[in-house]
Amino acid sequence: MKVAILSGSVYGTAEEVARHAEKLLELQGLEARYQPRVSLEELVAFDPDAVLTVTATTGMGELPDNLLPLYHELRDRLPNWRGRPGAVLALGDSSYETFCGGGELMRELYAELGLCEVVEMLRLDASETVTPEVDAEPWLATFVAALKA
Repeated sequence: MKVAILSGSVYGTAEEVARHAEKLLELQGLEARYQPRVSLEELVAFDPDAVLTVTATTGMGELPDNLLPLYHELRDRLPNWRGRPGAVLALGDSSYETFCGGGELMRELYAELGLCEVVEMLRLDASETVTPEVDAEPWLATFVAALKA
């Protein structure tokens, strides 16, 4: 099964978590692909069976600048991914009212694309974790199990 991993990062943490997820998924026998600045054409050519998004939140609950172009292209072009599994891992800071707002935007996009959220979005709080990539491992294991079910 081919899994595309997308990321939106401000300070690089989401990219680190996405790279870690790619390694973990590959160790479980999945063909995971993470490209930090993937274009829509590259993503569609890969033709993923599933999509995982790891994103931070910035500003007033928005997606980081590096994910916005792909987000808008996906919304404008709507590739036919209806019924394919997906999941969102959101990074944020619970001291902000818009905690994990970037993740919520991706969940809405998944709904527009017809992707089925196979595990509930993970919200990792920067004020509670210093090792988000490790803290995400149990959730990622649940995601892998859902893909293999």
